Parts: sequence; C-alpha cells; structure tokens
Amino acid sequence: MPQETKAKSETASTHTPLQGLAATREDEQALLDALEKAFDYRGDVTLTLTDGSSVTGYIFDRRTASTLADSRLRLMPPDTDTPAVVTYDQIDRIEFTGKDAAHGKSFENWVKRYVEKKMKGETASIESEKLD
Repeated sequence: MPQETKAKSETASTHTPLQGLAATREDEQALLDALEKAFDYRGDVTLTLTDGSSVTGYIFDRRTASTLADSRLRLMPPDTDTPAVVTYDQIDRIEFTGKDAAHGKSFENWVKRYVEKKMKGETASIESEKLD
C-alpha cells in the first residue's frame, strides 16, 4: 500500500498555524478538512474516537475512499514503534496538539534570516536551528 505523496507545498506566508485547532463529527466536512490538513501537519494530533478512547501521534499516511468506513489513516504514536490504524468512521474529534516543527521554517524564511544576519555583519551559518 504506497503512501500518498505530500505534493502540495505551502509557503510560510500562506501557512496558518494549526496548533490548537480542533474539529468534531458535528460538522463532518470540517472534520474531513481537518483530517486532510493533519496529513501535512508536522506535529502530533490527538484523535478522540467514537468509543471514548483517544490516540495521539503523527499522521504519516491516509487513504480516502467513497465511505468513512473505508477511509483510513495511519499515525505513529510517540511511545511505540507500531503505527496505529484508524478508520475515519471511528473518529469523533481531531485536535492539533503537538507543535508543528515546520511552521515558519520554510527555505524562504531561512534565506531571509541568513541575509539579514549577513547585512548586520553577524555570523550567519548554514546550520539549521535546534528543534525543541
């Protein structure tokens, strides 16, 4: 089962921070939109399932189909090496709970910061920033 590619690339100026956003089954279209955004999110999300349980992790794969029961996603919980598989019809709520490690870290922003440092006479290097 090949992974769908993350073909859509957003620049930092069009990328809205998603951390803290939540969507529920009460608005099914909003939930589906949030699940699509979660696939491109570089942080953890928390899914509350219809049975009341929850699972947190990084969504790395999803398969959309004609029904919610046939649509599924795979996420990697932080405390295990085994991916969790969840069908869309099991999802009651999604919340973007983890920090998006890629937010504001586009190549364009990096070049801008690099040039600003060079113009000020500061040392500018090609090493990336430390992750939190």
